[in-house]
Amino acid sequence: MALAARLDAFRRRCDELTSLHAGYPYNLAYDYTPLLPFFQYTINNLGDPYVNGNYGIHSREFERECLAWFARLYGLEDHWGYVTSCGTEGNLYGIFLGRERYPDAALYFSRDTHYSVHKAARLLQIAPVAIDSQSNGEIDYADLEAQVARRGSRPAIVNVNLGTTLKGAVDRIDRVATILDGVGVPFHLHCDGALGGLLLPYIQGSPAIDFTNYPIGSIAVSGHKFIGSPIPCGIVLARRAHVKQIETAIEYIGSTDTTIMGSRQGLAALFLWYAITDRGDRFAEEVATCVGNAEYLRDGLAELGLDPLLNAWSNTVVFRKPSADLCRTWQLATQGELAHVVVMQNIGRTKIDSLLEDLSGARDRQPRAAVS
Repeated sequence: MALAARLDAFRRRCDELTSLHAGYPYNLAYDYTPLLPFFQYTINNLGDPYVNGNYGIHSREFERECLAWFARLYGLEDHWGYVTSCGTEGNLYGIFLGRERYPDAALYFSRDTHYSVHKAARLLQIAPVAIDSQSNGEIDYADLEAQVARRGSRPAIVNVNLGTTLKGAVDRIDRVATILDGVGVPFHLHCDGALGGLLLPYIQGSPAIDFTNYPIGSIAVSGHKFIGSPIPCGIVLARRAHVKQIETAIEYIGSTDTTIMGSRQGLAALFLWYAITDRGDRFAEEVATCVGNAEYLRDGLAELGLDPLLNAWSNTVVFRKPSADLCRTWQLATQGELAHVVVMQNIGRTKIDSLLEDLSGARDRQPRAAVS
């Protein structure tokens, strides 16, 4: 009974915290009930997604279908990729490919870039170069050009943010590529599309994520953000020719070693495949709803005098940080004097109204019932 009681208490806590979550870019509105029977199997996609190997209990066929779907979305014909454990692993992999292509390269990223990119520089022993950001969080293109030019002919690995962590700002792939071509250095462009990689393709007038027309080397996208998953996961996509440079045959598993992890979560690939198959044709509608609700929140925050910022092509609303208690209640992500709400599918207008009322001070600070 003690075991059951402990688990029941944890479940009730998860229910309560899910109902009040607003600060992190996770879609908590999903239903994978049809996949529950697969939890009794050790589904391990060890090795390369395109080589089945010796271990037979895997979900590679579903993984490959997910990757093909993303490749079509981004105009990448001769693609290679795999389902990762999270966006950080995808960033690490893309930057690793850049390092293998250009061992003496420097890694350029804006000061608003996710911390995983600087971590990758440390792990891979690449010289990091932090580029100034504009006030909205977008990279400062003039500073990027000056910093690359300052290093002469040294190759460049450049991280392009498709939605910065705090402010949701989008670095322009076209402008970055034009700068690098103009300076005349060899380069590898990696796109951190953790959240924006699944927003931009569905927003009219947004910058294109297009491997066909731009010299993108790799892209990482999170699976537990816009798509939603009970298991943190993501995908990384790259040009197949670049991956060939790191491929190693491993007899023990009957596959090639092309990923960062050895064992890989086969259930995650199944989750992503199920969501894409079940909801993929509704993603545009989901994006429009999220962006519309983000605009609704921005307008409400403006009425409260909280100086909100909502970047173009984004569902991230930034505003002046409220009290510590309110940040804790709503699980708001904060940095310095700022906080943000990332308006995902589980954050409807009823929940936004509840948050706005708390921010206005019209309600007490007692724990509230679940809202949706």
